[in-house]
Amino acid sequence: MTSPVTAQRPLPGQPQPDLNVKIMCKECKNPVPNIVEEFASGDLVCGDCGLVLGDRIIDTRSEWRTFANDDGDDPSRVGAAANPLLSGSQLDTVISKTDGGSGTGRDLSKIQGRSSAVKGERNLVQAYKEISAMCDAIGLPKLIGDIAKQLYKRVEDEKLLRGKPNESIIAACIFIACRQENVPRTFKEICALTQVPKKEIGRCFKALARVLETNVNTMGSEDLMSRFCSNLSLPMEVQRAAVDLTKKAKEVGTLAGKSPVSIAAACIYLISNLYQIPKTTRDIAPVTGVSEVTIKNAYRYLYNAKEQLIDLSTSKTTISFDSLPHP
Repeated sequence: MTSPVTAQRPLPGQPQPDLNVKIMCKECKNPVPNIVEEFASGDLVCGDCGLVLGDRIIDTRSEWRTFANDDGDDPSRVGAAANPLLSGSQLDTVISKTDGGSGTGRDLSKIQGRSSAVKGERNLVQAYKEISAMCDAIGLPKLIGDIAKQLYKRVEDEKLLRGKPNESIIAACIFIACRQENVPRTFKEICALTQVPKKEIGRCFKALARVLETNVNTMGSEDLMSRFCSNLSLPMEVQRAAVDLTKKAKEVGTLAGKSPVSIAAACIYLISNLYQIPKTTRDIAPVTGVSEVTIKNAYRYLYNAKEQLIDLSTSKTTISFDSLPHP
């Protein structure tokens, strides 16, 4: 029975063997060779004498190289990544526009683009551009725009809103995306953004929420408070007090039946005057999108129940109800 051969490890103090593979030019025989790797031809070349030392070298550089879209020379070998928001294989044939300056390539590229363009895909791309532009106009994050695009694609693929204007569908998709990601926007803000009537957005929103079965969170007054107070340049303590007042008013039922926007506007009006950083109804109305009359009507209910809603003993600052304007 033969014993297996095992590799002998060098003892401490003995020289270690050099296992690195070295390439040396046969002509120069330089111990520090100047080897150049030519990726275009796949060769290893001596930089001193030009002798080819090896061939068929694998190119380990990135394959995703795109420097131009339509004009100029594009050295990309594999093309751009597929867009999941578009249908089809997206493996279209493209005629290059560079033909030596005669202009024939540019004309052929236009004709080929018109003949091969898919109408549905062209409509999707245009709708995606509008969604991105609208989201950027009101400072919404890119995540909201991506969700709105996914909702719009599903509506188009399943034909969920036949006969509805394209602008109404886009507005409803943006509104639902804002609700899903807890970045609520009011109907009036979406109306001002998309120039679509409020009733039309409401119809599309209800139809999509019922058919898509998406998780659409209910918008509350406290969700709007942070943005409204920030736009009014109110400090954080006023914002916290306004949120607490909103929650207390809901528990007591003081403003039952009022819209969340009206409740938020009335609470901001009361708390800002209570903390002696007064904001008039004229200041609050354009920020919240609520009329001055609506703010005053909701404020009247809060003022009549102020002792029940606000506990002045827990406040760290000296505040009193005397600073509140009489409704």
